Amino acid sequence: MTATVVLCDSKTVDPTDQSDILEAADATIEILEEKTEAAVSSAVRDAEAIIVDAQTPVTAAVLNNTASLQVVGRAGIGVDNIDLDAAVANDITVVNVPTYSLEEVSTHALSLLLACVRAVPQYDRAVKAGTWDWQQGQPLHRMTDRTLGLVGFGNIPRRLASKLRTFGVEVIATDPHVSEARMRDYGVEKVAFETLLDRVEYCSIHVPLYKATRHLFSTAEFVRLSEECIVVNTSRGGVIDQAALVEALSTGEIARAGLDVLESEPPAADSPLLNRDDVVLTPHAGWYSEESQTDLSKGVAEGVAAVLRGEQPDNAVTPDTVWS
Repeated sequence: MTATVVLCDSKTVDPTDQSDILEAADATIEILEEKTEAAVSSAVRDAEAIIVDAQTPVTAAVLNNTASLQVVGRAGIGVDNIDLDAAVANDITVVNVPTYSLEEVSTHALSLLLACVRAVPQYDRAVKAGTWDWQQGQPLHRMTDRTLGLVGFGNIPRRLASKLRTFGVEVIATDPHVSEARMRDYGVEKVAFETLLDRVEYCSIHVPLYKATRHLFSTAEFVRLSEECIVVNTSRGGVIDQAALVEALSTGEIARAGLDVLESEPPAADSPLLNRDDVVLTPHAGWYSEESQTDLSKGVAEGVAAVLRGEQPDNAVTPDTVWS
């Protein structure tokens, strides 16, 4: 019997690669463009699989409304839009693609950091507005001998740590799931979260979003950071309390922020982040390259196909999955 795979993923430009993989597992694709809980619930009621992006709600209500669903494929790394407990309760496998954009996200984090360090967007706007003045970016500081803290030390920050070696910065990291010896392999010192906050001039965030990490950075954390600190976030917007971030920037508790992710995406037209020279914003694009997009489409389809064939997928995700 042919299985039905619902495709609700805006990252997919051409589902041909996915259809070839899924057809080999005796499955066909049905496209779902509406990303509401009601639409998703209706679409999966009689389907065996669904492939989703970060904006597709796969809630308990969705998963409790189907007796046929076997697998949810997350086209990406984070699974905060999927109720993992409900998936387990309904014997539904969740798979993701944890390595498809290591190069892209680590490079994007570095790009945001460098853009903030050198005030590149601020200079660009000033020059295009007719102002030719090096003082527009003041104050700037050289990177040499400064300390960068990685919050989380999974695959992406490990790659970022390797890329930072030539910049003359000291790199420290905090992650309860990664050993001191493992960090030392990358030339990184393991420290407690509070110690990291007290020591760094640069802070790059790389943790998944779940209950323990929501608003991990709020008023108290920004107060502990240096007034010269640059905060970069390429993980999930909800890890930062956005109102507290705006307050910290406004009061000079921190210097700048480079954000690829926000609590609400896209930002509202009146978001206070949009008109700040001390904030660099990109539209949740850190994952993207032509190559990563292809790897993602194929990778999630392969995970889904494995489940449909009755095999154990390489990248099953549960509430107990350790993100390292």
